[in-house]
Amino acid sequence: MTGTSVAPRRQSRQAIRIRERRRGRVRLVTAISASTAVLMVAAGGWLYFEFDGDIDSFGAEGLSKNRPAAGFGGQNVLVIGSDSRSGDNARMGGGGDDFGRSDTAFLLHVYGDQKHAVAVSIPRDTLVDIPSCRLPDGTWTAPQSNAMFNSAFSVGRTAKGNPACTQNTVEKLTGLRVDHTVVVDFVGFSKMTSAVGGVNVCLPNDVYQGDLNPNLGSKGRLIFPKGPRTVSGQEALDYVRLRHGIGDGSDIGRIKRQQAFVASLIKKVKGQGFDPTTLLPLADAATKSMTVDPGLDSARKLLSFAMSLKDVDLHNTKFVTLPWRYQGNRVSIVHPDADALWEAIRNDRTIDGQNARGKQDDKPPAPTTATPSPVSGSGIDVAVHNGTTTPGLAARAAEMLKGSGFTVTGTANSRSHQGAATVVSYGSGQRDHAQTVARLFPGAELRPSGTPGITVILGQAYAAAPAGPAPTTPAPAPTAVPTQVAGTARSADDDVCSNLSYG
Repeated sequence: MTGTSVAPRRQSRQAIRIRERRRGRVRLVTAISASTAVLMVAAGGWLYFEFDGDIDSFGAEGLSKNRPAAGFGGQNVLVIGSDSRSGDNARMGGGGDDFGRSDTAFLLHVYGDQKHAVAVSIPRDTLVDIPSCRLPDGTWTAPQSNAMFNSAFSVGRTAKGNPACTQNTVEKLTGLRVDHTVVVDFVGFSKMTSAVGGVNVCLPNDVYQGDLNPNLGSKGRLIFPKGPRTVSGQEALDYVRLRHGIGDGSDIGRIKRQQAFVASLIKKVKGQGFDPTTLLPLADAATKSMTVDPGLDSARKLLSFAMSLKDVDLHNTKFVTLPWRYQGNRVSIVHPDADALWEAIRNDRTIDGQNARGKQDDKPPAPTTATPSPVSGSGIDVAVHNGTTTPGLAARAAEMLKGSGFTVTGTANSRSHQGAATVVSYGSGQRDHAQTVARLFPGAELRPSGTPGITVILGQAYAAAPAGPAPTTPAPAPTAVPTQVAGTARSADDDVCSNLSYG
């Protein structure tokens, strides 16, 4: 009996010791887990603190007081590449003035469904109206007409540039509200490409030192052999800034390669995993040389915005260029193609006309204009030229204009025949009045001119239109952009060697 009673007691003590050891291990694991969690939170907080200290932001006081209404469901982000030679940027881009200059810019629209996006490149030589902009001393400039787009960034001639002025200009140009603006300089761009381990690009032909630097005076050594390659750092910067030796040697030509580069960068980041582990090294590189609007002025806000893009499909990420044509050695905007593009974006329609509003689809689009009203030309002087072979056309248009209150200063036959579209040309400071005139000529193109005043040059479309007053209500919002715009779009999943040059 005694032997049998000892065994259970020993088994009981052994079970107690096992349970105590298990409880001890549980407490140890719990303590280690808790300590690790605390350390991770502390490290994360430290990282955010470190990143926040690197981010520069520009003040909202420079933004226009008369901004477009907020969009229906998507977001608009203006991305500006600055080629300032100040600070560390000098060794990457050569010498020159030390004030900020805009080398490239595009407006990224992320649709309401967060599965589609489109980036619209704005050529830097595009002739636009620059609204009043704030100077460093707090005063405001007079508005400019027929000015190059990239000159907006240089208003005030400060080292960091004037992103608020560029944002104001884009809002006036597009009629879209810009939700965020991001400026990246040479150093930031170089570091970002290195942070992702390089970006896959392609060259349509061999490129030499003399192509990169036309002042070299010789062909120089081969720096980019024809075909695909991976670039980072200075080499990546040279690739996107290269103009000569490929295509027509213009800024328009290199826009194609810049679009291909950004598409490849997005593809690389998504391929590595769109999560904080992947994004933190990229954020570390970007924030050291980035200027943002107040809405993105912390690492947490930047990371949150980046994570909101994780579901955007590569094939549904499109790149297009603002519809353009050469005007001498500058670039003018093609209307109404550009207007159709902005209208589609405003209504969260993809470039092929699909509805991409997402969860807010059951709500009606925000109105883009006030209730249509008759055109009033009071106080507006207009000259009318017949750009067709149809006799009496200028007189017919003149009577229509007079009936709406315009003052017709004269009629004449144009020295050269106009194409299909009617053109409304306007001098400095006359764009708003020209837009009023254009309402009477559906499909008319607005064209800035060095000649003062407003002139209507009638095209074949007007000759073919029935006589009588033109409709006073705006045309219905287009459901898709013109095929000449959509047909040239690049997707982020396109072959890196395709469609690299204009011309």
